[in-house]
Amino acid sequence: MADQNNPQIINRDIGVEMRESFMDYAMSIIVSRALPDVRDGLKPVHRRILYAMSELGMSPDKPYKKSARIVGEVIGKYHPHGDTAVYDTMVRMAQDFSLRYMLVDGHGNFGSVDGDMAAAMRYTEARLSKIAMEMLRDLNKETVDFMPNYDGEENEPVVLPARYPNLLVNGVGGIAVGMATNIPPHNLGEVIDGVQALIENPDITPMELMDYIQGPDFPTAGYILGRSGIRQAYQTGRGSVTMRAKTTIEEIGNKARIIVHELPYQVNKARLVEKIAELVRDKRIEGITDLRDESDRTGMRVVIELRRDVNPNVVLNNLFKHTAMQSNFGINMLAIVNNEPKILNLKDVLYHYLKHQVEVIRRRTEFDLKKAEARAHILEGLRIALDHLDEVIALIRSSQTAEAAREGLIERFSLTLEQAQAILDMRLQRLTGLEREKIENEYNELLQKIAEYREILANEHLVLNIISEELNELKERFADERRTEITVGEESILDEDLIPREDVIITVTHTGYIKRLPVTTYRSQKRGGRGVVGMDTKDEDFVEHLFITNSHHHLLFFTDKGKVYRIKAYEIPDLSRTARGTPIINLIQIEQGESINAVIPIEEFVEDSYLFFATQQGIIKKTPLDDYANIRKGGLIAINLREDDALIEVKLTDGQQEMIIGTAEGMSIRFPESDVRSMGRSATGVKGISLDESDAVIGMDVVDTDLDILIVTAKGYGKRTPVADYRIQSRGGKGIKTINVTDKNGPVVGLKVVKTEEDLMIITASGTVIRTSMDEISTMGRNTQGVRLINIREDDSVATVCRANKNEEQEELLEELLEGGEASEGASPSGAEPVLDMDTEGTEGSDSESSENE
Repeated sequence: MADQNNPQIINRDIGVEMRESFMDYAMSIIVSRALPDVRDGLKPVHRRILYAMSELGMSPDKPYKKSARIVGEVIGKYHPHGDTAVYDTMVRMAQDFSLRYMLVDGHGNFGSVDGDMAAAMRYTEARLSKIAMEMLRDLNKETVDFMPNYDGEENEPVVLPARYPNLLVNGVGGIAVGMATNIPPHNLGEVIDGVQALIENPDITPMELMDYIQGPDFPTAGYILGRSGIRQAYQTGRGSVTMRAKTTIEEIGNKARIIVHELPYQVNKARLVEKIAELVRDKRIEGITDLRDESDRTGMRVVIELRRDVNPNVVLNNLFKHTAMQSNFGINMLAIVNNEPKILNLKDVLYHYLKHQVEVIRRRTEFDLKKAEARAHILEGLRIALDHLDEVIALIRSSQTAEAAREGLIERFSLTLEQAQAILDMRLQRLTGLEREKIENEYNELLQKIAEYREILANEHLVLNIISEELNELKERFADERRTEITVGEESILDEDLIPREDVIITVTHTGYIKRLPVTTYRSQKRGGRGVVGMDTKDEDFVEHLFITNSHHHLLFFTDKGKVYRIKAYEIPDLSRTARGTPIINLIQIEQGESINAVIPIEEFVEDSYLFFATQQGIIKKTPLDDYANIRKGGLIAINLREDDALIEVKLTDGQQEMIIGTAEGMSIRFPESDVRSMGRSATGVKGISLDESDAVIGMDVVDTDLDILIVTAKGYGKRTPVADYRIQSRGGKGIKTINVTDKNGPVVGLKVVKTEEDLMIITASGTVIRTSMDEISTMGRNTQGVRLINIREDDSVATVCRANKNEEQEELLEELLEGGEASEGASPSGAEPVLDMDTEGTEGSDSESSENE
């Protein structure tokens, strides 16, 4: 409301004025300074720098020019802000550790990953990089709109044509008023593949685009841990990825040292080294004796020397936890869309880029069409003049002035002003026969181009084809290999990650008690010995599974009902040798009535690995390992079983092995794994061996042609038979005899493929454990009863057998620990190879929609 006494004064509520003024200021900051445009991925200052350099002719084939000249051009014509802000922006565009694909080709000191500042702008020089020219290509063909600069004396582009998706390729970070953007850089080849996929399938989802765009690709390389943060960011526009330095551990004599080769994105190397030194000084990280930076122009190398008595993996985990060697990158894909800030998912970013490219191609084609039509129009006039050459010459000669000649041509031959002027401007050499032919050829070529341009403008499919072809051309010229490796693993450092990696023994009893103990618990004994007491069990309980693994490996528990559960080895309580253990239902949500029939330790869920299943009724199945990577707390269906069947054994394979199955009545069958096709998790499988009604499968193993088949019976008898004695058959047959089963030796309870340098561990139903060398077990033919391996009481029987690697250092320590009494619970000797091998007694039966009829 205007003041009546002074109409120039407007009465206004200060709250309303402050609110509206601040919103105007905020939107100015958001749109004009802090946030990138979704179409070219640039903030105004970046766009102005590139445009000014283009206008100065600083292309890659021209000499470098002083940075001060560029900065002066930018702030004088387009960006009226401080020269330091403009120069710092240009410097970042020339740093190979800041941008994945540099837009400025710098000459001189442009800073370092240690945080060193660039030299003053009067010392450095620059020019546009080759890939930056693709951001500016076709700018002179009216492909984008221009707007007046700050003082109205110049024009500048509103957006650049951007021949590749720069918003994703180079990423961007910015803080506006009340909002911020943080988009990581990506691999050019992957992003182009993603655009191509969107062109082919407009309904593609962000998750399907991840088949092409794996995730961020940082210029400093390093690792990204896990994909969950990437998936969240690509689906919602917000997420967080965990970056980790690339390191190696070098053994120098009896000492070790950690070498840092690559750092997470935006981590200052000098500050990192200072932080590590500070942690060592404050004794927050123990075991580091020396720290030095040996980086040079060939690459990064930070050396961390360690004491001989420390575990380098534990030190490394502490470094990841307490320093920037492991950092998080918070992704916030915020960009300007139609002059408004919006959060975009992966598909949104590519869609808006593709929409911009369709507009660029259309406008370029319209420009080329107008130019071609204008030239064709001139050529039509020239052709008319050449067809009436004598008359045209006579008319011109008879005219007093050029204007009169032009008017005469227009009137006589119905020409336009432009055509008439072109005839007057035509040189006499164009009258030769060769020149006349050139005019005809040029005219025909123009007619063909005009037809093509009009077809492109009428058909959006052709526009998309052009975009696709030009992107492929860019990919061939500029795409390179991915630098950042995306690993499968935990995405944060937990306290458990600081637990040393060591070899441990896991035992599971028949009634479901589990425990972890060091590998130094059992000693080797001669064949036929009485064994040592393994654990205190109830009368009706006994150790059913015993295997050696690493404390940090995943353990997959497979039950007789065909379900699978997962925990890590260190989550199992570490108890004494004689302790019964912890009920397994306290660790995994196993259902009542389920019993564990197979346990497999997994270091990583890698591709080209399979789980091979065998059931009591002879059904087998092969499923890719990565189908079991995401297991819920309540377990997962591993195999679909028939009502009268139960899961007996599971083995980890590479898909190209040979398998052998053994039965309680002494039959066996050897067949190639390739006979069984890969099936899904919910499949039942196919027939592996045909059984008599009274028989059942008791075990399965992976065949090695140079090894032996070990058979152990319920009454403690056993033998080794060369694998060569077992001929290869097709799956599903009756098989051949592997041992002569009698009342003396009892039914078969264990079948293993073994080598002589291993030890055999036998566990009885009463809980007694014996460890004996494999080379002391007699080698016999298939149709024999075997020899006594362990003295069994009449009320006892063999329950489980497994293999264990020999380790002389371990054996000497075991002798010392067991001298005069019970084994100590000390840590296991280093260097023991993790071994998994278990045998279980059979339970019951299996089925599926994928089952094959034999």
